[in-house]
Amino acid sequence: MARQKQATWGGRFGSGPAEVMLRFSESVSFDLRLAPFDIAVNKAHSAMLCKVGLLTPPERDAIHEGLDQIAAEIEAGRFKWDPRLEDVHMNIEQALTRRVPAAARLHTARSRNDQVATDVRLFFRHACEELAERIRGLQRVLVAFADAHQDVLIPGYTHLQRAQPVSVAHHLLAYVEMLGRDADRFGDVREHANVCPLGAGAIAGTTLPIDREYTAELLGFVDSRGRPRVTRNSMDAVSDRDLFFEFATACAICGTHLSRLAEDLILWSSSEFGFVSLPDAFSTGSSLMPQKKNPDSMELVRGKSARLQGNLQALFTMVKGLPLTYNRDLQEDKPPVFDSFDQLAMCLEVSAGTVEGLTMNREKCAAAVSDPALLATDLADWLVLRGVPFREAHHAVGALVAVAEKRGCTLPEVSDADAQKVHRALKGDWRSVFDLKVAMAQRRGVGMPGPARIREELRRWKRLLKDGKPGGRR
Repeated sequence: MARQKQATWGGRFGSGPAEVMLRFSESVSFDLRLAPFDIAVNKAHSAMLCKVGLLTPPERDAIHEGLDQIAAEIEAGRFKWDPRLEDVHMNIEQALTRRVPAAARLHTARSRNDQVATDVRLFFRHACEELAERIRGLQRVLVAFADAHQDVLIPGYTHLQRAQPVSVAHHLLAYVEMLGRDADRFGDVREHANVCPLGAGAIAGTTLPIDREYTAELLGFVDSRGRPRVTRNSMDAVSDRDLFFEFATACAICGTHLSRLAEDLILWSSSEFGFVSLPDAFSTGSSLMPQKKNPDSMELVRGKSARLQGNLQALFTMVKGLPLTYNRDLQEDKPPVFDSFDQLAMCLEVSAGTVEGLTMNREKCAAAVSDPALLATDLADWLVLRGVPFREAHHAVGALVAVAEKRGCTLPEVSDADAQKVHRALKGDWRSVFDLKVAMAQRRGVGMPGPARIREELRRWKRLLKDGKPGGRR
């Protein structure tokens, strides 16, 4: 079987890896996306080596110039990636060394272990910022749609059965709240990623006189006061995968929220509900039935949420039995988080486009919310205000519902005589509770769907999103 020489670590070996092993073990096919971060790490590391006297200023400058050239080639799609060099790090280093002889010194005082750990932390910082921005975009669309439809009421559902009336705005603002927590989670992951592992080496650091704090500062691993933040244990720095778990968890939770929004829109757009019509740009048709308009965008969002959960499970399974420190299994930690980032970014963009193009069917909504049974709980509250214990009031209204069903009429159409048989307090203006506008106006408490509260929440979210605070932390 043909074998190839492996120049980067092959000094101890009499021959190179088998061809199938090269194909099996390469990671450049997926970790090449770390290239911008790897170049930044290389620049910072070489600057630090110069500072401590392990590189000369001309050597540092030549390395930086070569890295800039390689970055430009990668950006333009001209860089040739070689899977025989295993990963993004060795591809860049080998290309640099061919151009700049001093680059042979670049790997001084570091391992690929702490190098990739640093690259990935830079990726997480970028990914969290990107996803938070996309979350903010979806929140803005939801808030705008809610603002434009404050007056539209629909049944709220529990167990997918009509329960109580709510406004469309209140319903959609629930998702704005969920997305706010998602943004907070990504903010937390970014904060946890903001600690520099460079200098940890492969396991036990180095005997060379490096300056880890200087490198951390160059790469922006600093606290709110500009002080460098570095990892405190070299073994933990290269073997810990908490950030991968946290990032994949945040993606999975956000994906679950999007899946629930998708399910609501799928239901609302069905003929049975008819509350909304999805935009053509985010729908598809049937290859057989010409009348069909399928909510494929939302169904795919719903399906991809399972993919995000699977990525998280893959990470847990991969790491759970590994001894300290680095094991090659961990090479497979990147595809799940890269995939979660890519898929969630698209899900957020598609969800925003779908909501932005929704058309509300006000007539269908008005017809659905006109059912007086939605205000049965308000009648129980009316009895409570007249001294009836809630459990007794609840039972009485339930009995009144049974009477209405037996008579084939709505609740306010039950006669006074029948109402009195149910409970002696059902007299006078008890039917007044079935005025929907009055019923909604009475929902004034914090977190309730009354018009005044909805206006207040819309103002709050507009202010927060304008200030760049998608998480809504106060």
